[in-house]
Amino acid sequence: MKTLDTIPTGKIERAGKLVKTGVKIGGNYVKYYGKKLVDPQISRDTLNQDNAEDIYDGLKSLKGSALKVAQMLSMEKNLLPRAYVEKFSLSQFSVPPLSAPLVRKTFKKYLDKYPEQIFDEFEKDSVNAASIGQVHRAQKDGRKLAVKIQYPGVAESISSDLALVKPVAIKMFNLKGKDSEKYFKEVEHKLKEETDYILELEQSSEITAECSVIPNMKFPKYYRELSSERILTMDWMEGVHLGEFTQKEFDARLGNTLGQALWDFYMFQIHKLKRVHADPHPGNFLVSDEGKLIAIDFGCIKQIPDDFYVPYFELAKPENINNDEVFMEKLYELEILTPTDSEEELRFFTALFKEMLTIFTSPFHKETFDFGNEDFWTKIANLSERYSKDEQIRKMNGNRGSKHFLYINRTFFGLYNLLHDLKARVNVNSYEEFLD
Repeated sequence: MKTLDTIPTGKIERAGKLVKTGVKIGGNYVKYYGKKLVDPQISRDTLNQDNAEDIYDGLKSLKGSALKVAQMLSMEKNLLPRAYVEKFSLSQFSVPPLSAPLVRKTFKKYLDKYPEQIFDEFEKDSVNAASIGQVHRAQKDGRKLAVKIQYPGVAESISSDLALVKPVAIKMFNLKGKDSEKYFKEVEHKLKEETDYILELEQSSEITAECSVIPNMKFPKYYRELSSERILTMDWMEGVHLGEFTQKEFDARLGNTLGQALWDFYMFQIHKLKRVHADPHPGNFLVSDEGKLIAIDFGCIKQIPDDFYVPYFELAKPENINNDEVFMEKLYELEILTPTDSEEELRFFTALFKEMLTIFTSPFHKETFDFGNEDFWTKIANLSERYSKDEQIRKMNGNRGSKHFLYINRTFFGLYNLLHDLKARVNVNSYEEFLD
């Protein structure tokens, strides 16, 4: 695979890359509408494919926040056309890596030594390159290690990258007015945390120690003496990426076992720790030869404050969803409804969120839930498609909900998708035995 000797780090240079990408996308639209004049029945599939490739090619050379946004969008399977989901999902673990000289330079800067001076063995070629960093195999004192190295300039370019991506996000998610700023600030804050590898080391060590009570879960050990703010060293964990595992035939009992471990892992974090691994994409999990689930990346951890946690999970109860007075009270607490809403907006968004929550919270309404059930996913897909085409919602302010929804909803949606890929049937309340 081609390697990168440099990454654009300056604001003007990075903006220039995105401008070139925008020119290509404009050309794609010209070609599409030219063909449509000749054949009015032509679909947008080719346009989506061309745009997805050009956007991904532009972002992968920038790495960092811009590519991370693509990774986040790849999880929204019911939001984007399939071409975008498939292309953006490559940002999870398949982008051009840094060259060996640039890796050595990074080590010298942040650990004051070259990798061959630190480890007994160090593979100069990365085995995994993603949006913010890449991973190399190493050995020291007989231990097999994974060494994650952050790309140069990523931490420093977060604010400027998000400013470049912001206009696209505003259009895509219908975010209007100054209130949208709270969502961008939340993303910026979390991305800055993800580039702090000292923070990741501390969070990883704490959460994995707490979650060790969950059956069929495994976690790497982290090594403070071999880490810095831009380099993170942990045990090398043998296994197959969850995304690769679910692409092939697997035993239904194993799918249920892995799914139960995943469900208990997340419910334990949410209800016991009040903080959660908020990046549940397949590249962050492995399946070991003995059928254990391995969590390997704790860079994105979301704290869940009580003033959000309480009303959020009260809305998971059917009796509250079906009680109009209580339901609206919780919608106000969660900033879904606001005092400035018109009567039309109150009616519209109350009905929308009642329908959404009735579907999305249905796993909590039973003792066991089958995430392989296609009826559940058909309801989600139909709801998403219907409202994506709704002209009324486009005329209204899309700034709905507390800033905490961003990462908590992302967590649940990602978790549901992983459980669906595993075709897992889970015992919904089994995590409660680990809470004491």
